[in-house]
Amino acid sequence: MMKGLKIFSANANPTLAKKVAEAAGVELGYCEVSSFADGEIQVEIHESVRGQHVFVVQSTCPPVNQNYMELFVMLDALRRASAASITAVIPYYGYARQDRKVAPRAPISAKLMADLLTTAGADRVVSVDLHAAQIQGFFNVPVDHLFAIPTLARAWRDAYGQGSEFVAVSPDAGGVERTRAFAKRIESSMAIIDKRRSGPNEAKALHLIGDVTGKTAVIVDDMIDTAGTLTQAVDSLYKNGAKRVFAVATHPVLSGPAINRLKESPIEKVWVTDTIPLSEAAKNCGKIEVVSVAPVLAEAMKRIHGNDSVSSLFD
Repeated sequence: MMKGLKIFSANANPTLAKKVAEAAGVELGYCEVSSFADGEIQVEIHESVRGQHVFVVQSTCPPVNQNYMELFVMLDALRRASAASITAVIPYYGYARQDRKVAPRAPISAKLMADLLTTAGADRVVSVDLHAAQIQGFFNVPVDHLFAIPTLARAWRDAYGQGSEFVAVSPDAGGVERTRAFAKRIESSMAIIDKRRSGPNEAKALHLIGDVTGKTAVIVDDMIDTAGTLTQAVDSLYKNGAKRVFAVATHPVLSGPAINRLKESPIEKVWVTDTIPLSEAAKNCGKIEVVSVAPVLAEAMKRIHGNDSVSSLFD
């Protein structure tokens, strides 16, 4: 048992929180997060946290606003209960795609969420594969940015091996660094799809940079939302001679038509992590394989608690 360390969970992803607690060797804290009749959030912490180092595991996935409010209220409750430190562990950081002004009077909602988290009581934040790395700079408290690529690459090697028969594919220019990290770990070549976005959740793959002929292509992305970008990339890769096409992605948001698009797509399998719980439709899809990031989160939490290096996790 880690002395002085407590882990709590709200309602977004209790299964992941339980796995994290088990991996950390800590019993999950006893609390209740519910709603009053009018929809207001109610939090009850049923054990003492005075002088303890507390971690709250809560992905801010859909329903995003509900999950954020649960987290804010829980952070406030823990702060008022005299916890020594409070770390918000947010495997999936909602509003991350609103990280800059895209119109004259547009908000920067990712920054707003950072302000609200620290105001609510977070002394530190842990997240996995932020959509934009610069979001770390939106906080005035330490942020530990963890990566799922090593975990996904390990799962891929165990299932399919590694080598020149594979090619890691970035679905856009912004994902090149992530794709390079995956390619390095499976010892494969790389390709990039030149994508032009015409509007929110709308994209068109125009040109492939690199050679995929006769190879097994692995599309590498940080999230799958409506799966429009992914399925267009799959079609582009097959047109350019790929033998088989798979995908790995950290966050299975899977909004709207995503599941139907995956079912209808010739993609063979999509590997995702458990930062976001799968819906029943996603569980029954047959093309989605889940790899847990609980061991990485647990190890990071133990290192934070012990004042050890977190970045060395990925060396």
